[in-house]
Amino acid sequence: MDWQPAATLQILRQRAALLAQIRSFFSAQQILEVETPVLSGATNTDPRIESFTTPFSGTTPGRLLYLQTSPEFPMKRLLAAGSGPIYQICKVFRQGESGHYHNPEFTLLEWYRPGFNHHQLMEEVEQLTRLLLTEHLELGESRYLSYQQAFEQYAGLDPHQADNEQLISCAEQHGVTGVTGLTGEDRDGWLDLLMSHIIQPQLGQHRLTFIFDYPASQAALARISPDNPSVAERFELFLHGVELANGFHELADAVEQRHRFHQELQQRVHAGQPATPVDKNLLAALAHGLPDCAGVALGLDRLLMLAAGVPDICKVLSFPVERA
Repeated sequence: MDWQPAATLQILRQRAALLAQIRSFFSAQQILEVETPVLSGATNTDPRIESFTTPFSGTTPGRLLYLQTSPEFPMKRLLAAGSGPIYQICKVFRQGESGHYHNPEFTLLEWYRPGFNHHQLMEEVEQLTRLLLTEHLELGESRYLSYQQAFEQYAGLDPHQADNEQLISCAEQHGVTGVTGLTGEDRDGWLDLLMSHIIQPQLGQHRLTFIFDYPASQAALARISPDNPSVAERFELFLHGVELANGFHELADAVEQRHRFHQELQQRVHAGQPATPVDKNLLAALAHGLPDCAGVALGLDRLLMLAAGVPDICKVLSFPVERA
């Protein structure tokens, strides 16, 4: 019956043990656990992410508040205020996300390491992930591939040099059909399609696989590489074709961050999506000074899915959205 939990008691115990392991790992490294607000007056401007909203009837009647899609912005404010290395385990919310690997409410582990670049953080992500999975999965030697190497190996093209016609032809050659909403000019859209349909399913078979140095156009909140301006210092972690983590050598330039926010807002308007308020507190924190750092978000529900060997995220949640 729907009143009962979707996850078994064994998996709920496994989740509790995983959380205890995470806290022990960060405690040993003297990384501070923090909490930040779930509700905020601003939210992510990324066109690929939609937020839940709720009206606030307090001091400003009719004001909209947003459920966090990530704790990134307030955690960066803590870093700018001198917190040092920090981590957080929290609930985050994304509108319209539902499926085998998605629930609109899910658990995220996010942490930041002042003095680290994205390569150093990848090594720590590997260390923690192995610790959490070693009792449940047999993992081979981890693999590190640049975005370009992954495309060349699995799709047979250079993503930085291929033109849009070549990207579209590659999709057709690999039998990727039923594409809707993509135009011939949407280069990043085609790259994302090739990544999700051709490359990602082949990544991380029995070993952790990191993909790093994404195109600069997909930088999100990462720095552009000073050595190669065509790439961003960003990485993702995959296991058994599932994306587990997304990390950055963090952008610390307030002017550039404001520019990226406005670019994303223009994309939202062009796509007919609602405009979202820019986080002015984050921009003020960046202007004050964000320490050189790297940060990463890791999806704990997906990690638990793989550890427990279950095919659906609902199986590791006490009450997924259908039973909430």
